Amino acid sequence: MTWNLQRKEVLDGDQLRAMLAEHPAKAAQAIIGAAADNLVEAQALLGQILLDGRGIERDPKLALTWFDIAARKGHLMARNMMGRCFEHGWGCSADPARAAAHYEQAAKAGLDWSLYNLGNLLATGRGVAQDQKRALQCYRRAAQLGHAKSMNLLGRYLEDGVFCQQDLPAAYDWYRRSAEGGDFRGQFSHAAVLADHGMTDEALVWLQLALKNGNLNFLRVSRTLLLSSAHPPIKALALDYHRRAAELGDESDSAQLRSMEIQVSTRQR
Repeated sequence: MTWNLQRKEVLDGDQLRAMLAEHPAKAAQAIIGAAADNLVEAQALLGQILLDGRGIERDPKLALTWFDIAARKGHLMARNMMGRCFEHGWGCSADPARAAAHYEQAAKAGLDWSLYNLGNLLATGRGVAQDQKRALQCYRRAAQLGHAKSMNLLGRYLEDGVFCQQDLPAAYDWYRRSAEGGDFRGQFSHAAVLADHGMTDEALVWLQLALKNGNLNFLRVSRTLLLSSAHPPIKALALDYHRRAAELGDESDSAQLRSMEIQVSTRQR
């Protein structure tokens, strides 16, 4: 697609996102123009690209300003992103209590991501009093709205039977839905259930997807869990998790990979 920006025009949010995927730098200029023309979707999007440094120089403090402008106009994801900024100290001093207040506001309006983020704060007691039952309620509402990460967490509560009645069939179904929704932790959880039921080949497919999609913290935890598997093909996959962690991580991850490779080589002799 060719984008003609010779004349001034206000593009809608979908057009701006499509342009951003194709030409980030050109899109950034279009987003700035649309934000100046008071398109609220562009104002929220400008905050996001400033936060990410995508097509524009990264500026978390200015990102927070634009999130605030959009949030005051009722943009729920911008309100959620204000929560993220205050939770993590992006462009401001970290303030979990202020983060919780922003999440709460968007969660009341039914935004799945804010329900999930508020649930995380409630589950860990950051910025709010720890309340696992309320955290579970947030995850359940978000899961019912189609939020894949919340589906996996809801599955954990239902599998463990903590703060709710244990319901293994429901837990396993939420894991499956989370996996199909693209959450790497859900993919790992679903794979674990499949492996426990003797469906090793199917489990390996989901573990490969989790490996591809997972972040560093997930890989570091999962590589250890895989080593304890009773299924040799799954246990062998731990080496691939170590390799991916070494690509994304630091020298300690590389050292663990070398140690793992030595162990594998010794066993094969």
